[in-house]
Amino acid sequence: MPVGVLWFINLPYPPIRRPIARNAPILLVPSYASMDSSYRQAISLTEQASQLIDNATAFEDIDLGAEKVEQAQANLDRLPLWIWDELPGRRYWWYDWRLSYTGFYSARSEVGRLQAKVFQERNAQTALFEAEQTLDRAKQNYQQANQAADKQAAITEWRVALNQLEQISSQTLAGSIAQQRSNPYQQEFQNTVGAAAGNEQTETLIRAARQFAWQAAQAGQNPPHSVEKWRQIEGLWQEAIQRLDAIPADNLAGYAEAQQLLATYRASQSQIRVRLQAEQEAVLNFQEAQYKIQALLASIPTNPDRVNRNAMISQLQGIIHQLERVPNGTTVYLESQALLLSAKNKLNQL
Repeated sequence: MPVGVLWFINLPYPPIRRPIARNAPILLVPSYASMDSSYRQAISLTEQASQLIDNATAFEDIDLGAEKVEQAQANLDRLPLWIWDELPGRRYWWYDWRLSYTGFYSARSEVGRLQAKVFQERNAQTALFEAEQTLDRAKQNYQQANQAADKQAAITEWRVALNQLEQISSQTLAGSIAQQRSNPYQQEFQNTVGAAAGNEQTETLIRAARQFAWQAAQAGQNPPHSVEKWRQIEGLWQEAIQRLDAIPADNLAGYAEAQQLLATYRASQSQIRVRLQAEQEAVLNFQEAQYKIQALLASIPTNPDRVNRNAMISQLQGIIHQLERVPNGTTVYLESQALLLSAKNKLNQL
């Protein structure tokens, strides 16, 4: 076959490719190989980015991971969505492609997650840099201040910087660094400014805890929520709890208030964990039911006379059992109920 013709039929135009894929799919192997190469690179880059970003020990890891995420996204963008309707289900000669519908959408989901995390990490990095700049400036101003008003202004700025460090999410690399540096910074502040500032710091921690708790309560409204959303809400409660745990027992008034809030916040966090687990189990049961439905559809012979009625009844009963395990109050409940009704109707017809 002329090279020009082969090039033409491998163009990414479904109307041209569809009859070729149906009658002579081997002619489309060049484009399949190209797409498979992009797919493999996307998977590899996504795995590398995940390792760098999720296990980052330095900000350079985040930057390198972000580059790999962009490269993975570029490779995924080269894969047309219609390829799954066309791709043969077997290998040709020596070439065994790894293109997978499930793998493709899993990679897209993972890339989206990593992009969001890079955004969060960079915001946290900026917050850490600005907080430490403010901290250094406040210390310098305090040391150079001669008037009481100037010292008080420096102390206020110092407290603001310490509070900014506390506000950085501990789920980020910058937040972990901020937590490691927070105690030495707090100790330096106490030694320099005096014990009177401790009461102010306790109030700041309680205010920060209340703010995180308010955000968690707001985010938890109007359920159901996705697994990721429940995790974020649980994380906000954890941030509030961590602020209260940082209040020392020797600050009697602040410590007593913190313990009261801790009891409430931990109870709320426990409720969120229950909702999170219910959502995880619901999604898992719903997905397993979908897989069983796909398996059932694939097993139905084209000749109605060859249908194994008992086997189909057994499969439908398994699907119904799986869907009945999806509880109300979860994101997949309504979809599962629609499938459950359809499965029961089909079972009654047999």
